[in-house]
Amino acid sequence: MIDVLVIGGGNAALCAALMAREAGATVLLLEAAPKEWRGGNSPHTRNLRCMHDAPQDVLTEAYPEEEYWQDLLKVTGGITDERLARIAIRESSTCRDWMRRHGVHFQPSLSGTLHLSRTNAFFMGGGKALVNAYYRSAEAMGVQIRYDAKVDALELRDGRFIAARVGDERIEARACVVASGGFESNRDWLREAWGQINGEWVAENFLIRGTRYNMGELLRALIDAGADAIGDPTQCHAVAIDARAPLYDGGICTRVDAVSLGIVVNRMAKRFYDEGEDFWPKRYAIWGRLVAQQPGQTGYSVIDAKAIGRFMPPVFPGVRADSLAELARKLDLDEQVLVRTVDEFNAACRVGHFDHAVLDDCHTEGIEPAKTHWARPIDTPPFYGYPLKPGITFTYLGVKVDEHAAVHFGGAPSPNLFTAGEMMAGNVLGKGYLAGIGMTIGTAFGRIAGTSAARAALVSRAMTPTQTRESHRAVA
Repeated sequence: MIDVLVIGGGNAALCAALMAREAGATVLLLEAAPKEWRGGNSPHTRNLRCMHDAPQDVLTEAYPEEEYWQDLLKVTGGITDERLARIAIRESSTCRDWMRRHGVHFQPSLSGTLHLSRTNAFFMGGGKALVNAYYRSAEAMGVQIRYDAKVDALELRDGRFIAARVGDERIEARACVVASGGFESNRDWLREAWGQINGEWVAENFLIRGTRYNMGELLRALIDAGADAIGDPTQCHAVAIDARAPLYDGGICTRVDAVSLGIVVNRMAKRFYDEGEDFWPKRYAIWGRLVAQQPGQTGYSVIDAKAIGRFMPPVFPGVRADSLAELARKLDLDEQVLVRTVDEFNAACRVGHFDHAVLDDCHTEGIEPAKTHWARPIDTPPFYGYPLKPGITFTYLGVKVDEHAAVHFGGAPSPNLFTAGEMMAGNVLGKGYLAGIGMTIGTAFGRIAGTSAARAALVSRAMTPTQTRESHRAVA
C-alpha cells in the first residue's frame, strides 16, 4: 500500500508530494491532465508574495509580517482566518531556500510598472519553469507520477480516507492530500453559484484564465461527505481580461493593466467604479467581479496617448482611434454617451503631481464614481480601448482546515486526509486578492499538508493490524 496519495498536479500538490517524500513516505501523485497540460493554474503564475524584515536577494527593502497582514486584511475586508493567514505569511519568509533546493530559480521583478520588487519574488521562467522543476525533483526522489489520472470518487469512513477511484481502479493509501483545485472550469457550478443578474446568466460570459481541468468534483465530493465548507461560491480570483482572450488557459498575458491610467465604462458607455482606488497589484483582482456585475459582463478600458508605456502591454493590442467618437464606433458604444462620459470626467479632474508609483493627488471632484488617484483628462489622441470580460482564475469555496492542513468534518480534523491550495484557500481569502498570495497559500499549506500526511502514514505503517483496527474504531 502507498503511504501518501496526492491528488492534483499543481504547485500545492507538488509541494505536498515533495515534503512527504522527504519525510520518508512513499508517494503517488495523480494528475488529471495529460502531461503537456500538467500543473493546474500554476504554469500561469509568476511570483510568490514574501514576508521579509530586510533586503534579501531578489527582494528590496523590507515587508514585515504586520504590513503583509494589514494588506491582506484590507483586501479581504476581514473575511480571513488570522491564525491560518499568519501561518502562510510566516512560511513565505522561509520557503525560498527549500524551493531552490528543488530547482526553482528567482529573478528580480520588472521595474517601473508593477511596484513589486519589495513584496514579491519572481520565478525565473515563470510558473511553467517552477512546475517543471518540481516535477523533475519529484521524479528524481522516487515520487510515482501518473497523468490522465482523474479521480472520480473518494472512499471515506467517519472522516478517514480509505481509497480513491480512478475509473474502475481503486487506490488505497495510508494518508491522502487532496490538492485538485477549485471549480472554476465547471460552467454548471458557476451558473448555479452566480445565478442571473438582470435576466442574464452571469457565468455564461466568464472566461477561464487557467486550466480547463479544475472541475471541482472532489471539492463537491468532500462537502457532500460532510467536510466543513468555508467560503462563498461566488468569491474568486476574477480579473478583468481582454474579451478577445481564449476560453481557457489565456494566462496572465490576457490581463489588461491599463485600468488605473484611464477610465472603465460598461456597454452603456458609463463609468461604474473608482479606477484609482489603490495600487494595481492590490486591487486588480476586484475588476473581474466588477465587470461581471455589468450588462453582458462586459467593460471597456479607455486611455489616451499619455498612458502608453506606463503599463504592461497585454497580448492583444488596444483598439486605436484618432477621436473618441471613432473609438466609440469601433467598440460598438454609443458615440454621444461615451464622449459625454469622457467630457464629464475630464472636467472633474483636479490634476496635481501625477506619479503612478504612489497614491498621488490627481483626483476628481463633483463626479460619481470618483477617481481618487491618477486622474488625468483623457484628451490626447490617439485613444485606445480594450474590451473586457471577467477572467476567472480560481474559486474560493473550499473546505475548512487547521494548522496541520487537516480537513475538518463536523468541527473535528481528519486523522489522515489533508488538503492544500485552491481547495482550502478560502480559509485565508474570503474575498479580494493580493498579487502572489495564491502561490504563498499553495506553497505554505502544500508543504504543511505533505508533512502532516507523511506523519500520519508512517504512524499507520508502524501499527500492527490489531492496532490499526483499534485506531479506526477510536476515530469512528
